[in-house]
Amino acid sequence: MTIAVIDYGMGNLHSVAKALEHVTHENVMITRDARSIQGATRLVLPGQGAMRDCMGELERTELTGLVLELLKEQSKPLLGICVGQQMLMDRSDENGGIDCLGFLAGQVKRFPADMLDGDARLKVPHMGWNLVRQPQSHPLWDGIDQDEHFYFVHSYYVAAEHQANVFGTTDYGSITAHVATGSDATFAVQFHPEKSSRAGLRLLENFVHWTP
Repeated sequence: MTIAVIDYGMGNLHSVAKALEHVTHENVMITRDARSIQGATRLVLPGQGAMRDCMGELERTELTGLVLELLKEQSKPLLGICVGQQMLMDRSDENGGIDCLGFLAGQVKRFPADMLDGDARLKVPHMGWNLVRQPQSHPLWDGIDQDEHFYFVHSYYVAAEHQANVFGTTDYGSITAHVATGSDATFAVQFHPEKSSRAGLRLLENFVHWTP
């Protein structure tokens, strides 16, 4: 088995790869080679930074078509991380409005700047540990408690159109963000499993053993 971390120039590639290597003896490679990505048994789509830059770099590295093809086929498990989750949606409000990959119906929205926790204004980006509720079961939640804490760093959040695609939610101020979404052989999270201690490593381990 080979796990390909898709390298289009954006994301914590090496941190993600090291975390995967920690939970499996299988081959983990960071690659932008189309043949290697097609030949891998599992895929990880990371992402970090502005949506305009992420979508632009995916196009510049000539990987947009391949990723869309693999999403359409659903022939192998794919894990999206951080902006890698947001990229799967229809459109993001970031950078004045950016079209995304359109695999899952929904939007990526910005946290309001005026949210309060009591009398205190909440900071944007949403940064640090927060609990994740599991509105429905999924193999990647195996061994992970309801309301487990994961590590977040984001100013924009996913609002999926269909609840059937929502596998994890987190409240921040008045917003309920859809922080784990998926369909068929694809699962994607807003939080950083590679930075989320035991729970994050368990999710990665579950991904390695997941057979959709």
